[in-house]
Amino acid sequence: MQNAIKNYEDVDSWKTIMFLYSAALKEVGTKLEILNDEFQHVHKYNPIEHIKTRVKSPESIVKKLRRYGYEISIENMVKYVNDIAGVRLICSFTSDIYRLAEMIGNQSDIKVLSIKDYIKNPKASGYKSYHMLVSVPIFLSDSVADTKVEIQIRTIAMDFWASLEHKIYYKFEGRAPEYISRDLRECAEMVSKLDDKMLSLNEAILKCLESQKKQGEVRTVQNLEGKQQAAGGLR
Repeated sequence: MQNAIKNYEDVDSWKTIMFLYSAALKEVGTKLEILNDEFQHVHKYNPIEHIKTRVKSPESIVKKLRRYGYEISIENMVKYVNDIAGVRLICSFTSDIYRLAEMIGNQSDIKVLSIKDYIKNPKASGYKSYHMLVSVPIFLSDSVADTKVEIQIRTIAMDFWASLEHKIYYKFEGRAPEYISRDLRECAEMVSKLDDKMLSLNEAILKCLESQKKQGEVRTVQNLEGKQQAAGGLR
């Protein structure tokens, strides 16, 4: 992307960079939809409940650069702000998260730049999610620009907690009273237990269905053998 930056100035450069991020979201979104459709075709199961995409607003980009202590420039924006293009995948179960992360990492034209596993290592606030920073090639008319996209993968329960936590902290501008933070951490623990319980319940259901399937196959074989014996006796 650095090469693309040098070919444009001022407003044109800004528009071009934002075009690249929007294009990267389309590329990644299409890949994820195909993976989800393939999983449905092969396993009769959709690991992805929802896909949300967004390009960070100029105000948010400037605020983040200032918070990091960098000069406001397009070069610094591309280099230091990694979540300008963001994709959020919402799954049913925690097992889906790691399965999806593996499938994304196996894409030949997606390069995984970094991983932050906030599920195994939650933030102090209780926040849980799986973050992947990837780059995807955007093929232009005369060049190729590798563009960064942040992918967040979380369960429905994790997303519910994170959305409410963001709204609550936004009201306090990041300075919520300690008792609020404590209660949010307790809610995060409840969400974690709920995810664990739903995962174990789903696994139990799958085992039960598999057992019923095997029993049905056994009964079918026994019925066939019984009919064959009966036919032999009639002779």
